[in-house]
Amino acid sequence: MKAIRGATTVGADSAAEIKESVKELLTEIKTQNALNLEEVVCVLFSNTSDLHSFYPAKAAREAGFFTAPLFSALEPEIDGALSKCIRVMVLTESEKPAKHVYLRGAAVLRRDLTNIINIALDGPAGSGKSTISKLIAEKLNILCLDTGAMYRACALKCVNLGVSVTDEEAVKIVISDINLTVKHENGVQHTYLDGKDVSEDIRRPEISMLASTVSAWECVRTKMVQLQREIAMRTSCILDGRDIGTNVLPDAPYKFFLTASPEVRAKRRAAENLQKGFNTPYEYVLAEVIKRDKQDASRSIAPLKQAKDAILIDSSEMTVNQVVDLILNKIQEKI
Repeated sequence: MKAIRGATTVGADSAAEIKESVKELLTEIKTQNALNLEEVVCVLFSNTSDLHSFYPAKAAREAGFFTAPLFSALEPEIDGALSKCIRVMVLTESEKPAKHVYLRGAAVLRRDLTNIINIALDGPAGSGKSTISKLIAEKLNILCLDTGAMYRACALKCVNLGVSVTDEEAVKIVISDINLTVKHENGVQHTYLDGKDVSEDIRRPEISMLASTVSAWECVRTKMVQLQREIAMRTSCILDGRDIGTNVLPDAPYKFFLTASPEVRAKRRAAENLQKGFNTPYEYVLAEVIKRDKQDASRSIAPLKQAKDAILIDSSEMTVNQVVDLILNKIQEKI
């Protein structure tokens, strides 16, 4: 008999989060160990004393892991212990070597098993997030996850099936079980839809327009966040946006919030526009930057917000290389 150990954390003491985390943990253990449920002899859970909303064993049963006895126990309260943590021991008759699984915040418990690097980079428009993310990814040889490509793939799927992206109910059906994966190959992101590499197809102009429409649906955004979390769980990557550290990857060990004064960001954006052949007045760009900041910070879904544990970087007086070096140094300090 072999024992497979695992642990995960939840963001809040709620039944929904406990159910989601337990299902994610057991599914990953089952997948990594190529387990058949018939091989499982017993599943033992324990959870920290700050979790009361739902029994992990019951969450396992609801997730379909009910072929073996399930047991939950409450851990004693210990100062300095990892909070909101659920641990599991799966006893199995499998002859294969055990692969232990530690997810989310529990990854710190077994750094020897978790070589995945997840970096969350948030900030307002024009702060240089995209440029910095690509450079960081190149330096660390990890995936710079282009989340926009995922929304483009959703639009392409709708086109392939003849579904209008303006029909929310039809779109919801299409993306409910979408087969969408992203891989880091030879330093480049490749997007796969239904097993086919569609990295070039999703760049067609008509797909770009449709992606803007389909990404507005909450059902699509929810699904894409789920997939982004799954990708980050298996692949070292950096994600940039406005709610990565607070919503998409709240347990990312490396979080940064990159900003600069509206005036500096407006100057940068005006200079970029000029390079592209658009002579946009600075005053107009500044007004747009200020307006965008207000919209991003006040929107109801995933607003722009600095995570409490994110490192604030004001790049107003910094070069791109200085920002990159600072981020890399902060990551190295934690490693």
